[in-house]
Amino acid sequence: MPTPTVPPREVALLRLVAQRVTGPPFPDAAAAVRGLLALQGQELPGALTSVALRTADRSRAGVEAALAGGAVVRSWPMRSTLHLTPAEDLPWMLDLLGPRVLAGAARRREVVGLTLDDLERARGVAVAALSGGRRLGRRELLAALADGGCDVTGQRGYHSLWFLAQTGTLVLGPLEAGDQAFVLLDEWVSAPRRPGREEALAELALRYFTGHGPAGVADLVRWAGTTVRDARAGLAAVRDRLAAVDVDGTELYLDPEVPDRLAACRAEAEGLHLLPGFDEMVLGYADRTCTVPAEHADRIVPGGNGVFRPTVVVGGTAVGTWRWTGTGARRGVTAEPFTAFPDGVAERVPELAAALP
Repeated sequence: MPTPTVPPREVALLRLVAQRVTGPPFPDAAAAVRGLLALQGQELPGALTSVALRTADRSRAGVEAALAGGAVVRSWPMRSTLHLTPAEDLPWMLDLLGPRVLAGAARRREVVGLTLDDLERARGVAVAALSGGRRLGRRELLAALADGGCDVTGQRGYHSLWFLAQTGTLVLGPLEAGDQAFVLLDEWVSAPRRPGREEALAELALRYFTGHGPAGVADLVRWAGTTVRDARAGLAAVRDRLAAVDVDGTELYLDPEVPDRLAACRAEAEGLHLLPGFDEMVLGYADRTCTVPAEHADRIVPGGNGVFRPTVVVGGTAVGTWRWTGTGARRGVTAEPFTAFPDGVAERVPELAAALP
């Protein structure tokens, strides 16, 4: 049977459904994070919103409860970038994807002025400070490291915490005073999964393509920071469990149920959606042009500064950005179209923004 050909606009709509931005939502926050395997977590408030808007009750409190209960954690599982992940999956993701990141960290250690001996000293101090279920915020943990004789000045403190999380000692868990506390990974994650390498590659591919597809090998490589060879090996192991579409001569893979789900909610999918900054609909792909037209990409990341603005999406395509402005009684929403908003969109943005979790 030939692979069906679809236009880029259809890919954008299918992705909205696969990611549960539209159509049947995930039942709760843990299921949402499990369904996408990892969601961008650089900016915590936006990450909480990204998860909540994919759940049945659209509750930010539900996401916070998943963090407090240990079902969801935040760490650097891939590309040296913060993500929310299912707690049980973080250990195997670190095992699979961490070595490539750590191999490139030697130069960074030289720049910030740390040695591996320094970092192992920090590990000992951190374990002593957190053992027995203790929790410490970033500032408190850095103070404990300093008291233990570790140099945390400049970028050394951040790099130390990153390294200890990247190597499986620390993880960001429960929210306390509006921020996340560090805990020991081995204590906090009570039932870690440890699949073998081939099984892990297969699971990485399956869960990425079912949660993000239609997407291609290049998208998986960019998203996970893995090699092309490993991405292809994982795909080959699960290819019979995925559907495919052809987009301008490139084969993209997806959950076989997504097209039917889109057919059942097409009008909703083609409507207006507001996404927070750093959302997976924008950052989850190497080629995001079906959602973010190339000519407007710099409007979402002005000057390439790495800070992704919240987007206004119509018909699966970003047509502008939005943001909260002012405080208190003067707090309001400002929306900026790339060219001109479709009729009725500008008027609805404040209402939808206020309804976001």
